[in-house]
Amino acid sequence: MSRPGSGKARGSRALKERVRTGKGRTVSQKIWLERQLNDPYVKEARKLGYRSRAAFKLIEIDDKYRFLKPGGRVVDLGAAPGGWSQVAAQRVAAEKGRGKVVAIDMHGMDPIPAVTILHKDFYDADAPSLLIAALGGEKADCVLSDMAAHATGHRQTDHINIMALAEAGYDFARTILKPGGTYLAKVLRGGTEGDLLKLMKLDFATVRHVKPMASRDESAELFVLATGFRG
Repeated sequence: MSRPGSGKARGSRALKERVRTGKGRTVSQKIWLERQLNDPYVKEARKLGYRSRAAFKLIEIDDKYRFLKPGGRVVDLGAAPGGWSQVAAQRVAAEKGRGKVVAIDMHGMDPIPAVTILHKDFYDADAPSLLIAALGGEKADCVLSDMAAHATGHRQTDHINIMALAEAGYDFARTILKPGGTYLAKVLRGGTEGDLLKLMKLDFATVRHVKPMASRDESAELFVLATGFRG
């Protein structure tokens, strides 16, 4: 997969949109909005109907490692706004009635064709049984987690918070994955992700870090991909 907009002729320069610091808008908000307006992945997501630019991260990772297969059963943790669920539904052919995708989030989200949405916290004790029931009584082939805690601006704190989510997702995945299954989760560079990898290698045949092109270059964001769940 190439970066959106990478096919432009050499030497051509796209006009960059500027945002004025309007009343009630901080400088940081201006910078964020300006980046969104000029992000080729944001523009491509709107063009193709994806709910977030994050859809391209999953597309790129699956293009390389091929774990979302037609007929597969997928659980998307912390799914809102639904970009990953959209991609998963396409890849497992859920719209054709072959695969199943269940999205779970404690925040509400708009319906997605061929995706079952549970408005629920996956930490709840009954969440695994509800998800398996929504998958037709079978365990999942793949558990996805693009969850991120609200940023505090303190790098170490943000790292600890997102790693806690990745570890919680990993513990959850072990309860609902079939043997041979896959777990994909967002993490951040910062040191302790090595401890998580050691744990995951006990349960999965292969564990690796992945940095898709759709992740911004300046971001510490990584994804950990664990395949071949031993059950």
